[in-house]
Amino acid sequence: MRPGAGYSRGVSRPPFLQPPGGVLARRMPTARGEFAVLDAASQGERQGTALLVPGYAGSKEDFIALLGPITAAGYRAVAVDGRGQHETPGPHSRHAYRLGALADDVLAQAAALAEDGPLHLLGHSLGGLISRAAVIRNPGPFASLTLMSSGPGRITRWQRWRVRALCRGLPVVGPRAVWRAWHPVPEPGEIGDFMLRRWLSSHPAQVRQTGWQLRYEPDRIGWLAATGVPVHVLSGERDGAWPVPLLHEMALRLKAHRTVIPGADHSPNVERPEATAHALTDFWSSLRPVRRPAPAAESAAEAAQAVVARAAEAVLKPARQARPGPRPAMPAAE
Repeated sequence: MRPGAGYSRGVSRPPFLQPPGGVLARRMPTARGEFAVLDAASQGERQGTALLVPGYAGSKEDFIALLGPITAAGYRAVAVDGRGQHETPGPHSRHAYRLGALADDVLAQAAALAEDGPLHLLGHSLGGLISRAAVIRNPGPFASLTLMSSGPGRITRWQRWRVRALCRGLPVVGPRAVWRAWHPVPEPGEIGDFMLRRWLSSHPAQVRQTGWQLRYEPDRIGWLAATGVPVHVLSGERDGAWPVPLLHEMALRLKAHRTVIPGADHSPNVERPEATAHALTDFWSSLRPVRRPAPAAESAAEAAQAVVARAAEAVLKPARQARPGPRPAMPAAE
């Protein structure tokens, strides 16, 4: 696939639509309603679970090429349609799509997967901003956060202008006319049909409110760093939404693991899925605690002392790792 082929007019373009074997398309119940997901079971001994959050006007299918290699590495992968995206319905009120509400949706999804081992959160583009907000609100459920092609704050000026024009045009001419303006030459085949169908099924209120968020999102990197959650900043070699040097700087500020996928643009998940999946699973695997056998106790008394010491350490450890003071409340979008 040529660079940029997976990124069509600002929207990720999946390379295929047929899920790999072992992937179940279903609706996942949560405390905040049901969400359409692609649920891929791990192969072999399960190492953890990945929750994959798509970007602006995207969907769970944007991760379809990652599911096979992620599950082959021993991870369950759950790709989700957010509220108002593609096959997950949403209300007409734009308030339902503010950043805080969407972050609460991610936390509800995380709770639904809580009993399935370490949970690694990944957000692509807008999904990175949503995922970051979820971790800031409650870092507890997450073993790590990967920000894929997602920057510290709002998108570039040129992209802000494009999103503004799109959002203003939606209520005036409707979604179909906006799509035709974006894609004056229709893409043939099932991928083109899918992308149009996905766009038309995305709720206009969701598209407009999340577009506002992309244009005005402030820099929250300090808040994210304060959570202590391990972060992975992953991108392609080029990016039109957040310049790659800005992503380098963000990774330094977060003391994050940094990966640049050769030959990829804004959507390495569809442009270079094998390399992207390997980078993800290598990062997740590096976070697993190494289990070492405890030295044998020389006597029953020493064994009892070892048990007491481990219990004391379990009590004291949370206090040692206490995070900084209370986080400021997430500001409303509008």
